[in-house]
Amino acid sequence: MTNSIMLVESLGVQNWTYILVGITFALYISIAIWSRANSTKEFYVAGGGVSPIANGMATAADWMSAASFISMAGIISFAGYDGAVYLMGWTGGYVLLALLLAPYLRKFGKFTVPDFIGDRYYSKTARLVAVFCALLVSFTYVAGQMRGVGIVFSRFLEVDINTGVIIGMLIVLFYAVLGGMKGITYTQVAQYCVLIFAFMVPAIFISIQMTGNPIPQLGFGSELADGSGTYLLDKLDGLSTELGFAEYTEGSKSLIDVFAITLALMVGTAGLPHVIVRFFTVKRVKDARKSAGIALLLIVVLYTTAPAVAVFARTNMIETVSNQPYATVPEWFKKWETTGLITFTDKNNDGIIQYVADNAKNELVVDRDIMVLANPEIANLPEWVIALVAAGGLAAALSTAAGLLLVISASVSHDLIKKILKPSISEKGELVAARLSAVGAVCIAGYFGINPPGFVAAVVALAFGLAAASFFPAIILGIFYKRMNKEGAIAGMVVGITTMLLYMIKYKLGWFDEVLPDKSEWWFGISPEGFGTIAMILNFIVSIVIMTFTPKPPKDVQEIVETIRIPSGVGQATH
Repeated sequence: MTNSIMLVESLGVQNWTYILVGITFALYISIAIWSRANSTKEFYVAGGGVSPIANGMATAADWMSAASFISMAGIISFAGYDGAVYLMGWTGGYVLLALLLAPYLRKFGKFTVPDFIGDRYYSKTARLVAVFCALLVSFTYVAGQMRGVGIVFSRFLEVDINTGVIIGMLIVLFYAVLGGMKGITYTQVAQYCVLIFAFMVPAIFISIQMTGNPIPQLGFGSELADGSGTYLLDKLDGLSTELGFAEYTEGSKSLIDVFAITLALMVGTAGLPHVIVRFFTVKRVKDARKSAGIALLLIVVLYTTAPAVAVFARTNMIETVSNQPYATVPEWFKKWETTGLITFTDKNNDGIIQYVADNAKNELVVDRDIMVLANPEIANLPEWVIALVAAGGLAAALSTAAGLLLVISASVSHDLIKKILKPSISEKGELVAARLSAVGAVCIAGYFGINPPGFVAAVVALAFGLAAASFFPAIILGIFYKRMNKEGAIAGMVVGITTMLLYMIKYKLGWFDEVLPDKSEWWFGISPEGFGTIAMILNFIVSIVIMTFTPKPPKDVQEIVETIRIPSGVGQATH
């Protein structure tokens, strides 16, 4: 027994990571082989026979991407109160999707968002615009997932970040191409179990360690376990102000920007094609509602824990490295330094790490994406827990990446090739095209992982803005306003996505300027992450104005719109 314990303790983080990641990857591959798709229906919507519980778990895994697992708590740990916009926007958006859109889209019976838009607006042009928007949103989103994969591999498996991305993409390619939505669905069930266990275990450990409370959601609002009578949040406020930062519990964003970001994330959620398609994998509209509710409960577990993890990580990091001699920093600090995600520049040559708000004096730069992954190491948790978080981060990133790759694949093979370019293609030919499209999508996603455009949550937030600007008005008006016609929808989508793209390019990437424009130049004081709200409003206005001056939709289309809103849809789906 003693020898077994010694062996476990001597394995090391890297070996533990190889073991846990190896086991989870073997599980994902086995599920893909067991559930391989043999038809286009199985490839696109898992045959339409997934149970509500399995679909709820798969939806939760699809939804909780690397941004949720790796980056959200990292953003909150640095932004404090301001980071709440991500919690409110993403959680509220899922509720909006589940209640307002999912049942109606399921009753309409189309595999993809471009398929819904193409048929609802009786136009190949509308379908083509929707395909473009779906590809743009999906590739922007998948870029964030690949960065997450690269971060985990480069630190915990100590391989080159490029090699890590390639390994991750090969795994996704295997079960996405072989199993399609059927393989992805059951793989995501396993990935949900892995990622939620990996997120909660260290949170519970650290909550007990810092406050004595085993429930993280209560722990971060509790008194410290050191007997001082000080509340954890009060301590973090004090540490922050000592270093020149704003109080952690005080916000600095303007009210209009908070509103805009929250709304953009909410309505962007409702327009995300890889989440919407999950509701086509169940048998009935009633099952779509059930799986949406189950997924929401499963998502809440992680989303209510993230603020606690953010507080734990921020407090531990400041106490561990701020004003400490660089020569005595813990091993975890040196390991992360090799990835380039923590950098120390000794500006005054005193050998002491100065971590302060003043950029001229600050010597420590910490990438917010490492906070969740480094948190167990900072807190000196067991090595297997550290490795478990790595496996969880990979599960979160790969599950969402797989869903996005399927959307890209379906948009190309079903909506572009089958519906526009080559309507006579056989089912077998369409399945081959879908798999080849997935291979192409993997290659492009791998490029984004090797050349990441920014930290995970920022990139993902932009994808939500693009979805809000393009899809949300077209879907909402398509379901609830039978007078909405193809001319209005097409014009609205084109104006919305173009406006959002131009704003992103100017204020996020700085392509039109020699230097990135200052925040003072933002339109209405709204950040690029929140500008999807303005672009969405513009989309609505343009759609309705153009619709007013153009012909009504055909009568059969208006009848379809009436039919999909009938409450009796809780029974069998119409398609």
